[in-house]
Amino acid sequence: MTGKRRVLVIGGGASGLMAAIAAAERGAKVTLLERNRQVGKKILVTGNGRCNLTNLDQDLSHYRGGEPGFAAAVLGEFGLSETLERFKRMGVHTRSRNGYLYPYSDQASSVADALRMEAEHLGVKLALGNQVLALEALPEGKGARFAARTEGWTYEGDACVLAAGSAAAPATGSDGSGYALAQSLGHRIIKPLPALTALRCREAFYGRLAGLRMEAVVRILADGKELASDRGEVQFTKNGISGIPVFQVSRFAVRALDEGKKVEGRLDLLPGFAAGKEEGKEGSARLEAFFLERLRDGGWKNGEQLLTGLFPGKMSLCLLERAGIPRGRRAEEWSREELSRLLAVIRDFRTEIAAGGSFEQAQVCSGGVDTAQICPQTMESLLVPELYFAGEAVDIDGACGGYNLQWAWSSGCIAGSYAAGKRQAGCEFEKSRGRLESQEGGGL
Repeated sequence: MTGKRRVLVIGGGASGLMAAIAAAERGAKVTLLERNRQVGKKILVTGNGRCNLTNLDQDLSHYRGGEPGFAAAVLGEFGLSETLERFKRMGVHTRSRNGYLYPYSDQASSVADALRMEAEHLGVKLALGNQVLALEALPEGKGARFAARTEGWTYEGDACVLAAGSAAAPATGSDGSGYALAQSLGHRIIKPLPALTALRCREAFYGRLAGLRMEAVVRILADGKELASDRGEVQFTKNGISGIPVFQVSRFAVRALDEGKKVEGRLDLLPGFAAGKEEGKEGSARLEAFFLERLRDGGWKNGEQLLTGLFPGKMSLCLLERAGIPRGRRAEEWSREELSRLLAVIRDFRTEIAAGGSFEQAQVCSGGVDTAQICPQTMESLLVPELYFAGEAVDIDGACGGYNLQWAWSSGCIAGSYAAGKRQAGCEFEKSRGRLESQEGGGL
């Protein structure tokens, strides 16, 4: 090959822009193909329009996928410090809110504009309004390795970065079409399912609780086994539960439902009474003592009045109903069994999960291109040489808090760098290939 190395980047979101910039910095001739008429459209809606672009807490538990060690290997190559340095060079200064990092302007458009300007400055060709309909790996001797066909043109490249996003939030242009492109080249797709989404529940009482917001611990159990938990402000909707802690555990609930398991949510509605060492029996004893004192001071009150100051009125009525305590009965007339039932409902508010939100309602997806078929040091395919992956197209999803964007920056920069021809002795491409030997075929 003579002249500059030609790199195709499919997808103009966070990971695609970062990949294009990284490749262009290394001297490649980069063409970025984006179906929208603008790049970075999904970036604009992240962090409620402020763009929580990463997080100071980079504990690996915030990254989920089929291969737990995959994200760790990628972040080890390009992590938080490298991300902040790169954005600093692009003019994006950050500010921290409890470890959540935002652009100092508090405008997501600042991040999208900085990426676009950097790409244009480096000579990246932004081929906007071009959806890739087919991606072909060409045989040797054709002068190019890849051909990306759009409605009006076929683009050729010596390497290709597939960063076409997931099926979540299709209003931003992310429709999951990249899965089909990867599959057409032999890659296995772990079934994409909505993640970071609200959960629909089966009980009828949610219509009465709609609009409530309460601090709670949310636990998700599948066939009786706890899968995940989180604490924060839970929002009650007419169909179930929402809010950040629900989003954090939703991917586990949705995937368990897809596997045909019975999924249950359990909420501790007074988590402050069971903190730290006081969890379990000690926490329950503390809560019981608190309520016995409350009964001594206000036993003349009915149940709803006794719970005033602890819970919103609508929740108080729901708790009493679930505990089987008549609304008008004075608290001093409750039996010990009735009090025990009420405390159990408060500490362990159970609900049957029926479904997650739709792809339209989800922020990201779990699932995607199987990481067992990707080299984590380079993001290169273990099946098709010079094919690279980045961002949400891959079977890695992050928790709320900037982790999905950190994954986009990390995977995108690595993919773009290696697509441009970067090589180093530490890349264990061939060793990674051995992971395929025990894998079986599959797909959507």
